[in-house]
Amino acid sequence: MREVKTLGIAGGGVIGAGWAARALAHGLDVVAFDPAPSGRDVLIEKIENAWPALERMGLYPGASKDRVRFVDTVEEMAAAADFIQESAPERLDLKTSLHAQIAAAAAPDVVIASSTSGLKPSDFQTASATPDRHVVGHPFNPVYLLPLVEIVGGEKTADWARQAAGAFYESIGMYALQCRVEIEGFLSDRLQEALWRENLHMINEGVANTEEMDAAIAYGPGLRWAFMGTNRTFALAGGEEGMRHMLHQFGPALKWPWTKLEAPELTEELIDKMVEGTEAQLEGTTIKEMEQLRDNCLIAIMEALATYKEGAGAVLLKDRARRDALAAGE
Repeated sequence: MREVKTLGIAGGGVIGAGWAARALAHGLDVVAFDPAPSGRDVLIEKIENAWPALERMGLYPGASKDRVRFVDTVEEMAAAADFIQESAPERLDLKTSLHAQIAAAAAPDVVIASSTSGLKPSDFQTASATPDRHVVGHPFNPVYLLPLVEIVGGEKTADWARQAAGAFYESIGMYALQCRVEIEGFLSDRLQEALWRENLHMINEGVANTEEMDAAIAYGPGLRWAFMGTNRTFALAGGEEGMRHMLHQFGPALKWPWTKLEAPELTEELIDKMVEGTEAQLEGTTIKEMEQLRDNCLIAIMEALATYKEGAGAVLLKDRARRDALAAGE
């Protein structure tokens, strides 16, 4: 399996910059390509904004913001990388073309991963001369802090590519979730999408505003989800008899017409409600300040979970043990 010393970045927006920041904090080099005129500036700005949080989390030996360089072509990036993470816009034609270009220039044992949040790898690996090494590596924002990455293989993806992707992601402090089946939206986004649709319905119908809907998650189920997920949470709802009792007791309610799986019509009136609500919630705070607040809160939650070796806290402990071993020269 190829040792990853240089991460290649194709697309340097919020997600691409997040990948770059995580890699740099783990002592890797980063080579980046972004065709946008402002691509370099955006990536540098995002890395700078993320760095205080990464310093709090603890840097690997050799970690430096200066170990990123920019190149003029995607081919130059691909030729220099040991692992490639594509984070281009969600357009199938663009990703298909880009992955073919990258595959033509990258060494044959380099895995090519996409940050897509819903496209199937079978659809964008079609034009590649080496489709066996293309995977989805779907992260969550902020990539430099949240450990989850969903790995999805396409019809022609080889097992070695999936395993190599998993090993690399774990080496930079992530929880590599290997998805069993190739489906649109993968696992986490499907769950988030269901919650998002119900959220839009209730706001659209005037049941609640954006602040109230956020409170309904942040002060209750969101805290449990941080380490227990959905299924363990409901298993506890069944008491000593566990999930079986919970399903027998509350299962009939699933037939009640409480929720709506179809999304509401995205009218201008609903858009206005969403915009006005979130602007009121963010009043007096810049996006940069909110990102830093988010980072500080996430670190505090993960630190608390580390005390009990649960959820993201367990991943954090494993990554710190790896970092300390490297620092000690073991």
